[in-house]
Amino acid sequence: MIFLFLLPLYLAAVVYVLLRFFYWIKNCHHVFDWKRFKYPVALWFSVSSLTPLIVFILPKNAFTVVIRRYSTYWIGILLYLLLFIALFDIIIFIAKRTKLKNTKLFSRVGIISVGGIIAIAAAVTCVYGFVNARHIRVTEYSAEVDKSCGGLPALRVVLIADTHMGYAIGADQIEQMAERINEQHPDIVIFAGDIFDNSYKDLDDPDRIARAFRSIESQYGTYAVFGNHDIEEKILMGFTFRYDGKQENARGMYDFMDKCGVKLLTDETVLVDDKFYLVGRRDGEKAGTSDGKRADIESLTEGLDKTKPVFVIAHEPDELEETEKAGADIVFSGHTHDGQFFPLTVPVHFMWENPYGMIKKGDMYSLVTSGVGVYGPFMRVGSIAEIAVLDITFTK
Repeated sequence: MIFLFLLPLYLAAVVYVLLRFFYWIKNCHHVFDWKRFKYPVALWFSVSSLTPLIVFILPKNAFTVVIRRYSTYWIGILLYLLLFIALFDIIIFIAKRTKLKNTKLFSRVGIISVGGIIAIAAAVTCVYGFVNARHIRVTEYSAEVDKSCGGLPALRVVLIADTHMGYAIGADQIEQMAERINEQHPDIVIFAGDIFDNSYKDLDDPDRIARAFRSIESQYGTYAVFGNHDIEEKILMGFTFRYDGKQENARGMYDFMDKCGVKLLTDETVLVDDKFYLVGRRDGEKAGTSDGKRADIESLTEGLDKTKPVFVIAHEPDELEETEKAGADIVFSGHTHDGQFFPLTVPVHFMWENPYGMIKKGDMYSLVTSGVGVYGPFMRVGSIAEIAVLDITFTK
């Protein structure tokens, strides 16, 4: 398990940040070097660091829900404290080998000033990240499809992905999402996977969430596919654990989606109102099947009337070339979160042909949304929480 290899690094990061904090604070005033101050701070820091493990071990109840939410904020705070402290330590290390070593930068005032800058920068970044993750924006796109759509001149599609309900995302965020969707007056609504955060049992208020889903209004309904996190697994700091070897979609997830009025497509193709096709693919990483496999895109589009528009829903934006060759006009995806928070917002753009937004691949469009929810730390820095709106014009 990769988590077991990263655990020593996590513990080392916790100790490093705590020691650097004590070093800075004792320079601010001698009272902060007293044990009666340091012990409570060290205890709070230690307990906060253990909250992900606490909620992993304990059964769900009102207490663990609160602790679980707190842990998502804590991991974000620790991340940016670590980044800013490490950055300044590197700068100081380099400065010591220059003429700056004899300046006030290395005096007590310099240490206090640098520590203050780090604290303010981390605080501003974290608060921004927390608020930014809560605020759902609307991103608009347009595309032309050179086909006839049963007499429809245009189609307005709202794309949502990565709600990750349960771990950090609750009913309030889903209600905000439903309001944003209805404001767009969509013809059809598409959910491109990772609806749950590895457990439908961890939803904070299932009835309230179901009502929010059922309040979504559109001409042709709401369709969805499952993603790699729509599997019943335990989560510890973003890493999933499975003890029985199975990675099947839980029956409860299907039942809950049915209660929400959402039509799931699991390696299925449907003809909507005799106008256009929707092809829903299982996830490539975790298909949710007993053998862990999904149908190939060619078999799902074989025999379709390709004079009609063909829209594919695939959680991960993979196999774009194969999907285009199979006759798809547009493929709707999520999964990437657009990196969600810096520094992950940088490498994500080297990992996927289309990590975010819309590109054209041959005659096919690929639209990838950064998603509504979060995974891991409850923050977005360098990305946005969004619903994507695509206005499609049919030119035949």
